[in-house]
Amino acid sequence: MAIITPVRKDIKHPQSVKKNSAPLRLWHWVNMMVISGSLITVLINSTITDKHAITGLVKSKIQEAKGVDNDISRSVAGALEDKVWAVHIYFGYCLAALLLFRIVLELFQLADQKFICRLKEAAVQFKQTKKNRQLALHEFTVKVIYALFYCLLTIMVVTGLSLAFDDDVPALKSIHHQVISVHGFCMYLILAFIVVHLAGVFLAERKKGSRGIVSDMINGG
Repeated sequence: MAIITPVRKDIKHPQSVKKNSAPLRLWHWVNMMVISGSLITVLINSTITDKHAITGLVKSKIQEAKGVDNDISRSVAGALEDKVWAVHIYFGYCLAALLLFRIVLELFQLADQKFICRLKEAAVQFKQTKKNRQLALHEFTVKVIYALFYCLLTIMVVTGLSLAFDDDVPALKSIHHQVISVHGFCMYLILAFIVVHLAGVFLAERKKGSRGIVSDMINGG
């Protein structure tokens, strides 16, 4: 588990703490809230408002007032589910905007704060470092995991936008089922990343020399 803990110190300059720009920190926390909100809507629609699960409940409640058939009950249950999905779609638009913001930010960040530069630096340090190679491997592994997260985020946004507009684009409609499968699978991978990320931060905060990861992401390091 120790391999997933974020490294607080700059691997090239061990005496220095990594710096995080204000826009990057803002993106991090807003992105966390949007992803959390999106996942919560999926959870709600998979449990509380799932039309297959609540059709019977809706039917029984409406029948207390007057007779109703299964089609009407299913329609009402589906309408409730659609309301939650509408909120999910809005979260998706926010996530797409945040991804675009992150790409633009990467272009204008200071060189030592750009993710791609840090990833390359970690790879170089891992290849060249003779002493303390484990730390270099640690840093490189963490950066690769973050890179995979960005790839997953991109796939989630692209597939999500495809699903949101497939009613208007016949070509997208024809691959609806394949896209929704990829979208759902990536959601589980992002959930796995969140668990790993939180576990890594928790372990780092308990480890001497790495404490302050969370506060660094608030105050900039």
